[in-house]
Amino acid sequence: MGAFLSVPLLSFLLVPTLSSYTTTLNLLFFYMTWATLVWSHTPLRVELFGTAAFRLLFYVIPSALFFLFDVLTPSAAVVVKAHGEAGLPGGRKRRKLRLKEFKIAGWALLNILLSLVMQAAVEWLFVRVLRLRSAIKVSVTLPTPFTIFQDISFGFLGREALTYVLHRYALHHPRSFLTEYHQKWYHDLRTPFPLTAHYDHPLVYLVIKFIPTYLPAIIFRFHMLTFLLYISTISIEETFAYSGYTFMPTSFFLGGIARRVDVHLMTAGQEGNYGPWGILDWILGTSIGDTDIEDDLRNEADEHALGSRVRDALDASNRKVHVDTLRRNGASQRRGHGRG
Repeated sequence: MGAFLSVPLLSFLLVPTLSSYTTTLNLLFFYMTWATLVWSHTPLRVELFGTAAFRLLFYVIPSALFFLFDVLTPSAAVVVKAHGEAGLPGGRKRRKLRLKEFKIAGWALLNILLSLVMQAAVEWLFVRVLRLRSAIKVSVTLPTPFTIFQDISFGFLGREALTYVLHRYALHHPRSFLTEYHQKWYHDLRTPFPLTAHYDHPLVYLVIKFIPTYLPAIIFRFHMLTFLLYISTISIEETFAYSGYTFMPTSFFLGGIARRVDVHLMTAGQEGNYGPWGILDWILGTSIGDTDIEDDLRNEADEHALGSRVRDALDASNRKVHVDTLRRNGASQRRGHGRG
């Protein structure tokens, strides 16, 4: 691990945005750093430690900080919780936090470790046993922006479809043996709170989280840089959507996912909201609550309309002030000429 981190993994992502050099020099440094990283380590090492580093940076650390914020300062956390005291890890008995909440956090972190182990097992199966090329492409050649956009688009669409099908028919079907595990573990929660995005029975976790996330990357054989961008986006989504907070970086994308997560977990006697983005729920009529994609678009449009109205009002006010100032100046000049 120390040898791997001797070439900082994040430097090739941060330097182009932080330095004052020209774009050409930034890209050259980017390429040289990435090439050094690939040449210095095996593809499996680059893939595993890269995935672990991005999971740690974009999910584990912020989610753990949110969890500690909820646990250590419940009086402050409850103000930004969508469901008030019920949204805290200890629920309404926030002063009597039980060992159960820490077990939930522990299982979530163990599940992330399990996903890394499974990722390593898949690569070992492909390369050592089946004698095939690696599942994730680790090469010095950089992907083009169009390729990155195309692969990530297909990846998220594939993840949405897989999550919906597996969630609905493997975890909520009365004849599936996984349904009981899913109900006793994840659906025993009152509300989502930080770190619960990866909380479930380990077998269920592999079905609902690992397979939908990793399988599209294998099918389209993502370049490692594309895969890291894909993982970081998913990690940010999971960090905020399962936080239980009212504030979100984007009301449409993350806010809509958070509302669907809340309703899926908290609505008793109803089945729906199986996909994170709600696309297939909307198409197949399994949206529950006021959480389908049409509502998300409408809310976003309303927010932008409100923002536009505020900006128009401010612009009109500024124009009025400017016109009044010109009129006063003109009147003053006319009075001055009259006296002259």
